[in-house]
Amino acid sequence: MPNKMMIIAEKESFLVRVLVGKIKSSNIECAFVPWDINSINENWEGTTFITLYMDEGKRPHENVLHFLDDKMKDDEVLMIIIGESQDIHFACDHVPGDLIYKTFTRPLNNEEYVNTVVDLYKKVDSGEFKKQILIVDDDPNYLSLVREWLKDEYKVFMANSGLQAIKWLGKNKADLILLDHEMPITSGPQVLEMLRNDEETKDIPVMFLTGKSDKDSVMAVLSLKPEGYFLKTISRENLLTKLQEYFMLHK
Repeated sequence: MPNKMMIIAEKESFLVRVLVGKIKSSNIECAFVPWDINSINENWEGTTFITLYMDEGKRPHENVLHFLDDKMKDDEVLMIIIGESQDIHFACDHVPGDLIYKTFTRPLNNEEYVNTVVDLYKKVDSGEFKKQILIVDDDPNYLSLVREWLKDEYKVFMANSGLQAIKWLGKNKADLILLDHEMPITSGPQVLEMLRNDEETKDIPVMFLTGKSDKDSVMAVLSLKPEGYFLKTISRENLLTKLQEYFMLHK
């Protein structure tokens, strides 16, 4: 993922130019973009984070903030906000809190801001913002294969039994569980039942992995009401596409 940030402001003031220069000196691509929809859209491709900079009493139009909200949700982009307290509150009223990484009140501590941006990109490079997927399957070869497929896009964890998965979830969180339907000792349906009966895990989405494609087997899987299922014959490309579609629809 390229390191690219936009600083969105009313105009390219001296302070904005200073911030752009300091971010660039930290080996992060950065550019000023005026806060109109066309300019933001034209410069959006490849953007990983944005800074909204507001001089005292200067605020973008609500339509601009709604546009940013939609674009940030679609591309999983986070925002840093700089401004007076009342202007920050205005922006926060139009952009969901989970999209705002940090706010800075003016007068700005430039060093603290730059350190925050650098730290943010370090977290990106370490995969901290990736979705976490737990794969549960008793076949170590299949576990390793799927992990290899997904590791560039997601933080992937593995469990070779239902009980190991339950134990792992006692200390960790997952955004999605890919659960083998046919496992010895504790089957996929039994694991799902345990997850649904626990307050800590009942809301974690589960998709079954199954090697059986006949109608009766598929209907048996769907009767358990998982978020979905994948045949184990699915290709890497199709699996990645389906997962991306799922996370896009469940932001």
